[in-house]
Amino acid sequence: QVRLVESGGGLVQAGGSLRLSCTASVRTFGNYAVGWFRQAPGKERACVAAITYSGSSTSYADSVKGRFTISRDNSKSTVYLQMNSPRPEDTTVYYCAAGPSFTHRPSKYAYWGQGSQVTVSS
Repeated sequence: QVRLVESGGGLVQAGGSLRLSCTASVRTFGNYAVGWFRQAPGKERACVAAITYSGSSTSYADSVKGRFTISRDNSKSTVYLQMNSPRPEDTTVYYCAAGPSFTHRPSKYAYWGQGSQVTVSS
C-alpha cells in the first residue's frame, strides 16, 4: 500500500551536515508513524529516530541524540532526517519505515524503503 523512497545520502565530512529524505507514494502518509533505521555490516537493524503521524512527538537513540533531528512535512508526504556533526561510526545504510505505531521496534513497521548509503569521512 505504501512505497517509500529515500534520497539525500552520500559522502559527508565529519562535523558537516547531511539531510536524508523519505518520500511516500500515498497521500495518506500522515496516517503513519515513521522511523529511520540503520544497519551496519554484521550488526542488527536499529532505530535511530522515530516520529508520530502528526510530528507531535519524536524519539531518538542515545547514539544520535542531540545530533540528528527527525521531522516531517505531510503536505509533501516526506519525512526528513537531519544529520548534524556526523561521525565516521555513523557510516552505514539508512532506511525509512512506516507503520501504525510510534515505536523503535523494526517488526512493528510494515513498509520499508530501499535504503540510502551514508558515508562519513574523517
